[in-house]
Amino acid sequence: MPEDRVTTYQFTFGDGTTREFNIKLRQPALGLVSKPPNEEPEWTALTFHQCPNCPLSVDEHPRCPVARNLVPVSDAFCDRVSFDEVDIVVQTEARSYGKRCALQEAASSLMGLIMATSGCPHLDKLRPMVYTHLPFSTAEQTTYRAVSMYLLAQFFRQRHGHAPDWELRDLSRAYEDIRIVNKAFARRLAQIQIKDANLNAIVKLDNQAGMAWFSITEQQWEDLEHIFRPYFTDESSGPVCQQTAAKISTGHGL
Repeated sequence: MPEDRVTTYQFTFGDGTTREFNIKLRQPALGLVSKPPNEEPEWTALTFHQCPNCPLSVDEHPRCPVARNLVPVSDAFCDRVSFDEVDIVVQTEARSYGKRCALQEAASSLMGLIMATSGCPHLDKLRPMVYTHLPFSTAEQTTYRAVSMYLLAQFFRQRHGHAPDWELRDLSRAYEDIRIVNKAFARRLAQIQIKDANLNAIVKLDNQAGMAWFSITEQQWEDLEHIFRPYFTDESSGPVCQQTAAKISTGHGL
């Protein structure tokens, strides 16, 4: 069995306080390797501000899987405000990312990774993006990666005999469900007597999901089309494609 993939988030605050989270993902499906918290707060119950589109049953899931996995994050930042400045280092198997930013931005990246790998049927649709996890991504990067991921998913669907959705119709619906989950989860966190860092991290996630949903729904692709022009010429006759192929064959491709 392949080893777990580990991504480490280390937060250092101005007062010298540090917090570290080791996110273990079991290969090949990249599900979160989690252990139940020592205490399961009331707000982790599935029925506590349960998402209106939640397909899980209380009998099988008395606790919301996302909420349970976010307890350590909630506890670590419960006394912090959104704009506390933090130095954040994210260590993946391939590289490290570092940034000084507001806590809500850093926590948003961590929470997004946990939420997409916790077993929520709606957020599971984002799990393929975890394969190339990109901390601190912009809305434009998120949209680009989401659409690319979805189109690759259609390729795999077609290989397995399912009808592909090349028009991205189901992707926009998936993002509608994701936004419902985000908003319900914000209501869940708003009931806890905490400062606003955790809550605003979810709000930031939802804002990015909203911008991605708008781009997908309205098909705002004009700016992106320019970088794909090498693919607009038939390979058999297009000089651009021949030049591109030559670069790749000589090792000069990007």
